[in-house]
Amino acid sequence: MTAKPTDHAAPAVGRAVYLETFGCQMNVLDTQLVRGQLQSLGYRFVDDWKQADVVLYNTCSVREHAEQKVWSRVGEVGLWKKSDRPDLVLGVIGCMAERDGKDMVRRHPQVDLLCGPGELDKVPMLIDNAVKTALPDRGGIKAVGVALQGNTHRRSTTLAAAEEDQLERIDLSRSFVADDQSSAGRSAYVRITRGCNKFCTYCVVPFTRGREVHRPPNHIVEECRKLVDAGVREITLLGQTVNHYHFDSAAAVTINDVVQPQVGTVIAPNKGTGGPSPTFNDTTTSFAQLLARIHDEVPDLQRLRYVTNFPRDFGNDILEVMRDRPRICRYLHIPVQSGSNRLLKLMNRGYTVEEYFDLVDRVRDYLPDAELATDIICGFPTETEEDHQATAELLRRCRFKNSFIFKYSPRPGTVAMDRFEDDVPNDVKKRRNNELLAIQADASTAVHQAYLGKTVRVFVESLSARSRKQSNGGMGGVELGWEKPEQVTQLAGRTDGDLIVCFDADPSLIGEIAEVRIERTSPLTLFGRLVNSPVATTTT
Repeated sequence: MTAKPTDHAAPAVGRAVYLETFGCQMNVLDTQLVRGQLQSLGYRFVDDWKQADVVLYNTCSVREHAEQKVWSRVGEVGLWKKSDRPDLVLGVIGCMAERDGKDMVRRHPQVDLLCGPGELDKVPMLIDNAVKTALPDRGGIKAVGVALQGNTHRRSTTLAAAEEDQLERIDLSRSFVADDQSSAGRSAYVRITRGCNKFCTYCVVPFTRGREVHRPPNHIVEECRKLVDAGVREITLLGQTVNHYHFDSAAAVTINDVVQPQVGTVIAPNKGTGGPSPTFNDTTTSFAQLLARIHDEVPDLQRLRYVTNFPRDFGNDILEVMRDRPRICRYLHIPVQSGSNRLLKLMNRGYTVEEYFDLVDRVRDYLPDAELATDIICGFPTETEEDHQATAELLRRCRFKNSFIFKYSPRPGTVAMDRFEDDVPNDVKKRRNNELLAIQADASTAVHQAYLGKTVRVFVESLSARSRKQSNGGMGGVELGWEKPEQVTQLAGRTDGDLIVCFDADPSLIGEIAEVRIERTSPLTLFGRLVNSPVATTTT
């Protein structure tokens, strides 16, 4: 049956939106912010895009696989628009929109609006314009709504420093409501920085998300407090390079009673001294100080996490704050990308392997119970077998709990794509990738086995994959190593060190912190038995 076209003059109230997210945690938060804006204007959200009046895809440019999914979705919706729903509004937001710009519309004319990640406050206006200027109302002449940063970040110039930052307003307005889509509404993301100043040659983020912008610390603390008041147990601070956070209160600009975020200062490398983290004067709040403030000023927050770190300029002051404040999770994601100093230089990473080892050793010294994870690019241009073996040795030495290992693929808009030939054959990339994965599997197995017999705190996030399969009619359980795939409710969560734990318990524990004794392990998962749990304050 063909869906009934939407009345173009209909108000936002009741208009259906389908919003799908691709990519990283920052995109998840961006989606939450956009969703909150639209809900406040009366839009409702649906799970089936064919039942929607507006389809939005929040996109990522970092991985080719995510991009291919977007192109597939855009093509499918385009066919649907042509055959059944010419009034349907299709929008692409996020990094792909910013990178491709109007070229995307020339190649995919079914797209009605584009919005970059630095302009998300304009999404409601773009949708409204698309609805009011729909093709049937304009004699076949299409108007495409576009809100992109272009080559100059709208908040990076001296003039823009005096402009009101509407993105800060949508961060603040969202802070009153927890994310009700994960962990029974008990887990939430809080952005502390936007953008990036590092310009790694393989990465498009500085060009799609703009320069670093740091939010006022009082805003961040207050947002955390309101989320906890709304029932949140765990908060994850987000930023491309969170340890480079800094905000100078003496230089703060206030517009309409709102303190505005600041463009980040380019930091000179602090070569392997161990800290402290970069600060510029007594009025500047560093990342270590921000962590301490959130922990101390929001005492009802049960778990505080953060991602992602940059290996350079990671001071001991951050490690000291983590060591002395028990509700900050003992987990650090520190992307290394390669074990070869030559390749790190080509990547413009700004540190050496020796400096990375120094950081890992300092983490082990200050936080013996901490778990580490990393990112690695396999087959970067000119990578030799010697470079590959250096990366393999780094994996063996650092004992990461897990590594996100990817084969290099040229990304449009990056320096590496223009400067370096992609000269490592795909079969070589695949072999090297598999070798690194095997080394990491051994390391993960050893890390997990060390937890046998221990009791760990677990933030319960959801039903396990096994229980979800059972609820959908499948047997499940085999991939998790259980001998008898009986019909039991198995829950899944994460330890303070970000290790995945599965155990049998009542689903009312989702969103709570429980104590679990580990009885069995696999390379990816810990399995245990519930030994202590809180009284759930909310029935799920």
